[in-house]
Amino acid sequence: MVATSNGLGDYLRAQRARVDPRDVGLRGGGDRRVSGLRREEIAVLAGVSVDYYARLEQGRERNPSAQVLDAIGRALRLDLDARGHLFRLAGLNPSLGPTSFRDSVHPELLRLLDAFPTSAAYVLNPAFDVLATNNVAAALLSPFVGTVNMVRVLFQHPQARTVFPDWPTLTESVVHALRLNAGLFPDDPEIQSLVADMGRGSPEFRTLWANQSARGLTRMFKVVQHPAAGRIELTYQTFDVRDAPGQQLLVGMPEPGSRSAEALAALATTYSPA
Repeated sequence: MVATSNGLGDYLRAQRARVDPRDVGLRGGGDRRVSGLRREEIAVLAGVSVDYYARLEQGRERNPSAQVLDAIGRALRLDLDARGHLFRLAGLNPSLGPTSFRDSVHPELLRLLDAFPTSAAYVLNPAFDVLATNNVAAALLSPFVGTVNMVRVLFQHPQARTVFPDWPTLTESVVHALRLNAGLFPDDPEIQSLVADMGRGSPEFRTLWANQSARGLTRMFKVVQHPAAGRIELTYQTFDVRDAPGQQLLVGMPEPGSRSAEALAALATTYSPA
């Protein structure tokens, strides 16, 4: 028997625990028995009754207005991604349903990948399957040939922690982005299956997923310790593919003229797919 889901309440509790009382003008420390803010404090900051806010967290109130959620989001100091996730959990934003185009990469986008001859460029679907790569990205990801899902690479592949020295930071970013996608595509069977599988098989994934944070992939610095090319440092930028909701284009760029740029170019030149 599966318990009734209370995603909205779980999310509110997790976010409330993260707010430092001093950041909202309240006294911290002392006799506080909970991390972050109390329910009563969030209710006051948001301008709603304590009973109403308590019912939201407990799952007894499931139809909050947009105005109430906006006020609660401000009280919780949520950023844009986190506030959007809050609204979707309450069913106020239209969900992006499954689409026949989510795993189909448009020919123009495939050509665009090759417009980055010195950078690693690849396309992900909402469940973080790699749908397409340019030659540079294929060479960079060659230690993981046979595993197309980046979440599974990070948590299941035996070389992941060696190839990605910043594994803790990288996995946190990816899991937060996966939770955001789960809110955008609540009926996506591939995301649901992935989350269930990772939750059963990886304690690290389970801990990060329970954190409840939802945040899209942004610009980030990544280090790859490639077994054939050595240390490669890249700055990644993520772009949403507007005509295929949920797809993202990631481009990893080395510093021009750097040792990383030379190593990446040499790797791509010598790489040949199996």
